[in-house]
Amino acid sequence: MTDETTPQQANPEQQFAIHRIYLKDVSFETPNSPGVFKEDWKPEVGLQINTTVTQLEPGLFEVVLVVTVTAKLGDKTGFLAEIHQAGIFVISGFDEAQAKSLLGSYCPTTLFPYAREAISDLVVKGGFPQLLLAPINFDAIHEQQIANAGAQATSP
Repeated sequence: MTDETTPQQANPEQQFAIHRIYLKDVSFETPNSPGVFKEDWKPEVGLQINTTVTQLEPGLFEVVLVVTVTAKLGDKTGFLAEIHQAGIFVISGFDEAQAKSLLGSYCPTTLFPYAREAISDLVVKGGFPQLLLAPINFDAIHEQQIANAGAQATSP
């Protein structure tokens, strides 16, 4: 038997919990329908991801993952889908770096499967073939943002 402890066992004052996950905003547009359905469907798909964090009260945060997908056929937009997938998270007892990591990486990772499913459903209901977004490494994105912020702080 090993003598390992989880972070919460080591510091029982630390608390992380998912209070609620919900769809905050949805948008789906097909500006060139029905004409776009007559064309050979081989779109160029663009993906944009953004995260916002709002502190609701001490230890309670809303994290909103915004996923925007644009499918274009040449200069025509086949569809534009945007999801604001949100969650309310309880985060207390962590130092600032740990809390930022949870909010910048773990929370978006938790929200992404919900956003991915909502995008897929919207695209199919819009009359297009199913679109499955690839998994995203939010840990790497968060680390890159930290590195970029550090580089900007040290540049003259």
